[in-house]
Amino acid sequence: MSDSPQSWIGKEEFCRDRLDPSHAARIAATFDLPAPGEGDALAALWHWAFFQIPVPPSGTGPDGHIAPGGFLPKSAGNTRMWAGGRVNFHHALRIGLPAERRSKIRAVTEKTGRSGNLLFVTVAHEYCQDGELCISEEQDIVYKAPAAPRLSLDKPLAEPQWCRTVEPSHLLLFRYSAVTFNGHRIHYDYPYTTQTEGYPDLVVHGPMIATLMLQAFREANPQLRPLKLTYRGLRPLTVNKPFDVAGCFSTEGRAALWAANEDGPAHEAELVFTEDN
Repeated sequence: MSDSPQSWIGKEEFCRDRLDPSHAARIAATFDLPAPGEGDALAALWHWAFFQIPVPPSGTGPDGHIAPGGFLPKSAGNTRMWAGGRVNFHHALRIGLPAERRSKIRAVTEKTGRSGNLLFVTVAHEYCQDGELCISEEQDIVYKAPAAPRLSLDKPLAEPQWCRTVEPSHLLLFRYSAVTFNGHRIHYDYPYTTQTEGYPDLVVHGPMIATLMLQAFREANPQLRPLKLTYRGLRPLTVNKPFDVAGCFSTEGRAALWAANEDGPAHEAELVFTEDN
């Protein structure tokens, strides 16, 4: 294969997993929730803690990620982050049953942003169980040159209709890295995070923030069921700086979700929902 990032378009990956109840219990403990039982529906976005293909340390890069050049394209000298995505919830995945993930590189696009040249990789995933499509999603992965992160954002927020405060402790970050088998060093290696990638402290996982935003919606509106989530990161949140996950209804069947702290909004999302039967 050519080293050109565009040559990765169409590349596919397949993974089977059993949605093990003991692993689901570990995810629940991470979020201070009761453990679900075998046969229960997997909570929204918890599928990100399954379907991981483990690699040995020799298969990782200096940042702790799986080294690029396999399923994801190479981009020499750049850092890699999960910038956002879109998730469609068709049917619930059930705990204790086998399932599978099929993934494909859908697009590779070069852009110029505030921090210089950017490479966006769109990855499409389909999660199936018992021959039924349960979740389909696209994830936007961005490669960028190392640069100082944006630490605040002056952007107005709507008046929240529900809100909860999250205390992002070292333990929370460690546990989420563990249950998602995420080796990215910005979540646990303080010298690397501050000296190499330029963050002021350990970084809260973007997928965990999306999960907490959706969890807050479900806790406030248990009668409503998510259908589609569109989310993106605006700036990083760091350990030991409390932030709120909040939201409000925007139009019929839609809600705005966000995560913010005293320095302004950090993540935002739009949720399409329906009445839960």
